[in-house]
Amino acid sequence: MNLKPLGDRVVIKKVEAEEKTKSGIVLPSSAKEQPQMAKVIAIGADILNDEKKKDQIKEGDTVIFSQYAGTEVKIDGEEYTILKLNDILAVVE
Repeated sequence: MNLKPLGDRVVIKKVEAEEKTKSGIVLPSSAKEQPQMAKVIAIGADILNDEKKKDQIKEGDTVIFSQYAGTEVKIDGEEYTILKLNDILAVVE
């Protein structure tokens, strides 16, 4: 299934959080911090058609986003988050 965001929305897939601390302690899933880094899967048409915005982000970029931003969806067993471009704080290079 192909997921196509509308308007100024971006579809991201979260990067999994570490399961061990630096000292080697294994964390249970309830103790893990929710990741704030993700890969960009798809970008809405309003962003791609805007001369100023289209160069800020592209598919495949790793980004940092606001902690409680977006709507989480599950499609074909995969979890994605759909959020506005304004909720993306930075691109990791």
